[in-house]
Amino acid sequence: MPQPVIRPYRPADRDAVYDVCRRTVFPRADAAEVHPDLMADIFAGPYLHLQPELAFVLDDGERAVGYVIGAADTVSFAAEFAEVWLPMVADRHPPPGDLPHTPDEEMRALLHAPGRMVHPVLADHPAHLHIDLLPQVQRSGYGRALMWTLLAALNARGVPRVHLGMVPENVAARAFYDRLGFEEITVPGAARGTYLGRSTEVPAGQAERR
Repeated sequence: MPQPVIRPYRPADRDAVYDVCRRTVFPRADAAEVHPDLMADIFAGPYLHLQPELAFVLDDGERAVGYVIGAADTVSFAAEFAEVWLPMVADRHPPPGDLPHTPDEEMRALLHAPGRMVHPVLADHPAHLHIDLLPQVQRSGYGRALMWTLLAALNARGVPRVHLGMVPENVAARAFYDRLGFEEITVPGAARGTYLGRSTEVPAGQAERR
C-alpha cells in the first residue's frame, strides 16, 4: 500500500472530509441524536467553503483519511460564517429554542452563534484551526506533519500566531498539542473548553519532512 501523502484540499474531497469529521469530532453514544451533517457543517464545511486555500488533507491513495483546516483571521471568518455560510445550511439546521435540551439542539445553538469564536484575549492569536484524523492513521506522525503544513501556510501569509479550542477531557489530544509547543491561554467568559495557542513558525528541519 502506498504511504499516505499530504496535499491541498480539492472540492472532490468534501464527502471524505465530512466523513472524517463525523467519525472523530463527536464519537459519543449521543452522536446518533445529532443530524449526520451537523458537526461537519459547523467544524469543517465553512472552512472548506470560505478558506479552501488553508485546507489540507491526508490522502491514503483512495480518499482523505485526515485533514487540517484553518482560518487566517478569526474575526473576519466569524463574520463570513454568519453572512455567507449560515444561510446555506440554516434550512436543514434551524435554530433551537432558547434552552437547548438535546445534543442536536446544543450543536445547532453553536452553529447559529458564530460570534462564539471571537474572544478579545485571542486577538494576538488571530488564526485558528481544526485537525482530525481517522484512527488508523493516528499516532504515526501524520498529525504533526499536517500541523506543520498549515502553520507554514499561515506563516507565509504573515499570520503570526494561531489558536485552537478543545475539550479538556481529551487528554491524548492535549498531549499532542503540548508536544507541538502549544500553550494554554486563559479565556475569560469562555463557556467551556480549553484554548491553546502558539506561533506559526515551523521548527527548523520540519518543513522538509512534511
